[in-house]
Amino acid sequence: MFNKELVRKFINRKTPFYYYDLELLDRTLESVKKYGQDKGYHIHFALKANNNDRILKNILAAGLGADCVSGKEIEKAIEIGFQPGQIAFAGVGKTDEEIEIGLEHDIFSFNCESVQEVELLNRLASVHNKTARIALRINPNIKAKTHKYIATGAEENKFGILVKELPELADKIRRFENLELTGIHFHIGSQIEDLNSFDALCNKINQLQSMFDEKEIRLQHINVGGGFGIDYSDPDENAIPDFKTYFQTFDKNLKLRDNQKLHFELGRSIVGQCGSLISKVLFIKEGYHTRFAVVDAGMTELIRPALYQAKHQINHLDNLNPSSDEILLYDVVGPICETSDTFRTGYPMPELRRGDLVAIRSCGAYGQVMSSDYNLRERAKVFYSDDFE
Repeated sequence: MFNKELVRKFINRKTPFYYYDLELLDRTLESVKKYGQDKGYHIHFALKANNNDRILKNILAAGLGADCVSGKEIEKAIEIGFQPGQIAFAGVGKTDEEIEIGLEHDIFSFNCESVQEVELLNRLASVHNKTARIALRINPNIKAKTHKYIATGAEENKFGILVKELPELADKIRRFENLELTGIHFHIGSQIEDLNSFDALCNKINQLQSMFDEKEIRLQHINVGGGFGIDYSDPDENAIPDFKTYFQTFDKNLKLRDNQKLHFELGRSIVGQCGSLISKVLFIKEGYHTRFAVVDAGMTELIRPALYQAKHQINHLDNLNPSSDEILLYDVVGPICETSDTFRTGYPMPELRRGDLVAIRSCGAYGQVMSSDYNLRERAKVFYSDDFE
């Protein structure tokens, strides 16, 4: 991904900075189109993964919709050019003001996560003389194999409506004059690599569809959410996720009704591999048992390792073709006044020196978008592959 000519162009840039490979993003979107959109599936991009304007404009140009989890994300999507009819609004804690933003723009669907939210939405829609299209986000009690902080589909998670609540809620919605129940929605977690979790989701959806059939409720769409993971350990070998197998999982296992549309909400799998965080080595410190490489990027630029114990590949950009075979072990750490500000421990790399550049890979999702100015840090700049042409 990083050739020597490109690295030379990095040298005079102030670090840390985010680097986006737009060509890789476009190739990823082509794969999504080939195996998903061309089969008639509706793909909404999850803005929570990355809300960078250039990234969003490329995604919009590829024909995707938007998946939003806040009122500001709805407004951002509209600003970029996404049509309201392409926007799904999820979130377990929507405020009245955020709901009103969705109503104002007549979005495609409110993915409702509780009985109280459904009741509130009906009241607010009535006040504004609107009819809101809703999908019920159902908690299917599926424990996806992922980090506990990003698992969202088990009964002990805060997300979604419990299956036992559905019959009474479905009857109640029939009496609400300002709601139209158009679909059901699911999201069982993030960074899921074991596709058996999605097999289980399909089986659960098939069971639930029968319940709605019995109540003579015709669902126009099924929204299976997102959560498809990427390969953090080898971002070059697996730069584009296996969308073919992913979409085939649903094609094979999900029993859609006639004219029923299938929707997805993909985020990380689309943008994760196109972004890197470029950083400079400040110091090498020798402890009693540990060799530290202190870099100028920290948890303020990439919080995932501190928050989720995530492991990102780190490339030594000044030594892409080392003349020596010597590999040393480093704890790669940032400058923030927190011990958790650690990217990797005992990580094998060619010898590092002060001033060397490193690339922390697979930062296109939940990198820039989760950044902060903690310690009054200056926000990292952003560069794109076409800036270096």
